[in-house]
Amino acid sequence: MSKMDAVLQNAVAAGDVPFAVAMAADASGVTYSGAAGEAAPGRAAAEDTAFRIFSMTKAVGSVAAMILIDRGKMSMDTPVADILPAWNDLQVLEGWDGDTPRLRAPKTTATLRHLATHTSGLEYEFWNADMAKYLEVTGAAPILSGLHAGLMNPLMSDPGTRWGYGPGIDWLGQVVEAVDGRRIDAFCQEEIFDPLGMSDTAFEPGALAARLAQVSIRGEDGTFAPFDIAPPPEPEVYGMGHALYSTAPDYLTFIRMVLNRGALDGARILSEEAWTLMTADQMQGLTFRTMVSEAPPLTADVELPAGTTHSFAFVRFEDDIAEARRAGTLSWAGVCNTHYWIDPATGVAAVIMTQSLPFAEERFAQTYLAYEKAVYASL
Repeated sequence: MSKMDAVLQNAVAAGDVPFAVAMAADASGVTYSGAAGEAAPGRAAAEDTAFRIFSMTKAVGSVAAMILIDRGKMSMDTPVADILPAWNDLQVLEGWDGDTPRLRAPKTTATLRHLATHTSGLEYEFWNADMAKYLEVTGAAPILSGLHAGLMNPLMSDPGTRWGYGPGIDWLGQVVEAVDGRRIDAFCQEEIFDPLGMSDTAFEPGALAARLAQVSIRGEDGTFAPFDIAPPPEPEVYGMGHALYSTAPDYLTFIRMVLNRGALDGARILSEEAWTLMTADQMQGLTFRTMVSEAPPLTADVELPAGTTHSFAFVRFEDDIAEARRAGTLSWAGVCNTHYWIDPATGVAAVIMTQSLPFAEERFAQTYLAYEKAVYASL
């Protein structure tokens, strides 16, 4: 048994994860694949298990935008409102008069770079108390409603002034639609999934439904119970922050393309120049801020090393982590604990995926770190 297999099996046995599927690769191909536990009652987790990948969708949305930047159709500095005039309807939530939100016009101009780096002012209610209160007192549609109205909630800060994790990539997907003319699902299919052979990645579960894993949530007694959560089916707007279903091999293919500087198996998705731009720190002096949970049953706080930045498509680690990822590593995750990293310096890309809540809870985080260290120890 490999060290990676042992990590997965021990984590399932200890109840740290309900099940796990993990894979690793280098530029030449897959170097590890393993699974442990049951993805659904009576169905063992396997390479072909399908997942709601939620925020792992974001990197795909950013790559879609980068393809159009690569083609000269727009730039990172293009103001959002130049492409989507509705952006000018968004205001900044400055404070409260009791339960009445105090709103004002933004003081700065939002660009596509701000959308991609979570510095546009848009924030999720799960990590922002004011956003949570705004949705509660106004009854406004949240982004996960799949409604166009869900895009129109206020900003929590002026664009370009701070990190705030939110639905910027959902807007970026709408930018792609407006500039290209194809709907975002068709664009991603034709420009990313088909060229890379990602036949198990889709905006609707469809053919993946029979292989879809069950989501579990940890109760107060520490055990897992089934929990119903999924992207909205057939939405008005496919949110590129959350809309995709995929498998470990398919997502590994996508991140191997990134590891391989924009190309894989003869399919070039991005030029080397665009890849360099996409993977560089694009926060313009800002850094990641700890995401403090407003919904502990769904997510723990998200803390990353001081000085962590964000490229156009990924969180970017600026320092080495002992026995693990190197400086320049690109990473992110989906809320049901599907995680990946891409380490160009070492030449490693990997995924570790389950379907559990809370996101980033300590017991999952320890499993993730143990798996990552096992991957590096095996090199």
